[in-house]
Amino acid sequence: MRRSVWNLGASVARRISQQQEGFFPSFFRGPCLVPQRWFSDVSSLRKTALHDFHVENGGKMVPFAGWSMPIQYKDSIMDSTINCRSNGSLFDVSHMCGLSLKGKDCVPFTEKLVVGDIAGLAPGTGTLSVFTNEKGGIIDDTVVTKVKDDHIYLVINAGCREKDLEHIESHLKSFKASGGGVNWHVHDERSLLALQGPLAATVLQHLVKEDLSKVFFSDFRILDVKGVLCFVTRTGYTGEDGFEISIPSEHALDLAKAILEKGEGKVRLTGLGARDSLRLEAGLCLYGNDLEQHITPVEAGLSWTIGKRRRSEGGFLGAEVILQQVQDGPSRRRVGLISAGAPARSHSEIVDETGKVIGDVTSGGFSPCLKKNIAMGYVSSGHHKNGTKVKVSVRGKANDGVITKMPFVPTKYYRPS
Repeated sequence: MRRSVWNLGASVARRISQQQEGFFPSFFRGPCLVPQRWFSDVSSLRKTALHDFHVENGGKMVPFAGWSMPIQYKDSIMDSTINCRSNGSLFDVSHMCGLSLKGKDCVPFTEKLVVGDIAGLAPGTGTLSVFTNEKGGIIDDTVVTKVKDDHIYLVINAGCREKDLEHIESHLKSFKASGGGVNWHVHDERSLLALQGPLAATVLQHLVKEDLSKVFFSDFRILDVKGVLCFVTRTGYTGEDGFEISIPSEHALDLAKAILEKGEGKVRLTGLGARDSLRLEAGLCLYGNDLEQHITPVEAGLSWTIGKRRRSEGGFLGAEVILQQVQDGPSRRRVGLISAGAPARSHSEIVDETGKVIGDVTSGGFSPCLKKNIAMGYVSSGHHKNGTKVKVSVRGKANDGVITKMPFVPTKYYRPS
């Protein structure tokens, strides 16, 4: 039987008391993802506003980024993954960190930290971007939204919260000391729900007055959702159409119940296990596995996040290194893989047909939707072209593999026709 990350849910719940780093699935690993404190006493874990609701609905809770989070519910992770793509899923992602930068200089400040053309965004729109360090490496990936010209809203990864906030604060102090007008607020008073799948818009439309057919992928609105003002972004981490809804925590439970009621049993509570399989099928990166501080956005296949103006002007940390790679090409590249045999895991070696090691896997498992092994990783440039045959080493056995275009499953983002 394939013991992929998505088949580990039940055993994670059974063996949680062991709290061993090596026991957890791949999305619990990586330099950003496994501080020792994460495996402290379960009673010290933070709980979202929906924690008891998860437990009441059969959620199997595991430690993740210092939080107690559901990895799955009563249905299997395989079934949850398929249901999200055919109907819909509701994820509690309140462990992620939302924050606002406000003031007349919030846009130029943000552009010092990320590679995107934030000034070029229209108000009410956003984009994926990355925080970079002085060497061009990725500190974290983030969704940046220009709410207004004087208000930037960001969502950062839970496992990188402390280092991200320290990074932002250190640069904010020097920026303000030189006369920059920007302040910030971390939205710890809010919860974040992700409604994903083909039924997402239909279900949410029951709870809002605004015509959601006019809200496109990456658009942001402040909407009255069931009587409560929420930040609503048409985005997600599954490759499906969907919305992330930031709501004051005291109203999160009521909203979750309303969404599930309108979903009529087809939209189900879904945990982190299925979320990981969905994002891998969609070819989306996981920080700590596929992105790290020694990997540049060019190597990661994220050059598209670097706006044309930013390529010309620079002005972000590590710009010299990154823009040189844009011009000359990187020495390694992120690729997709389909392989035979046992599913590839993080750190599985990728070798060419002569036996030479050309890279390694960063994320991998069995795809519930495609019914085959998929993975992503990094290989030396020249070996990255689609269709290139390779071998993937899994538990000492070299399995046949082929470099494959991502996403593995076509994305269904809602864009203007």
